[in-house]
Amino acid sequence: MKFIVSAISSALLSYAFGLFLPWWSIMIVGLLVGFFIPQKRVLSFLSVFLGVALLWGLFALLVSSSNEHILAKRVALLVIKKDDPYLLVLITGFIGGISSGISAVTGRSLALLFKQ
Repeated sequence: MKFIVSAISSALLSYAFGLFLPWWSIMIVGLLVGFFIPQKRVLSFLSVFLGVALLWGLFALLVSSSNEHILAKRVALLVIKKDDPYLLVLITGFIGGISSGISAVTGRSLALLFKQ
């Protein structure tokens, strides 16, 4: 149950923080969720990774499809050397999930440190 709550809260907080703060606010969200929702470190990483990766991936897909993937195709050619905007969306979600998941592990480690 904590896994689902952690994934949903990380996605919602990432969206809310992203409205007012820069892109790296997902790391603040991961730190907070990892600190305040007690789980094992692996589960904390996976739940925040899943929540933020799905949010970023869906948001990138929504923005990209609204302009018929024009910019995503050009960026994909520059970054991954392929004309595949869906792969770029997948990489975007993966990068967001990894960065917030690592900060969730950091938050969980800080919670365990302060507990002792």
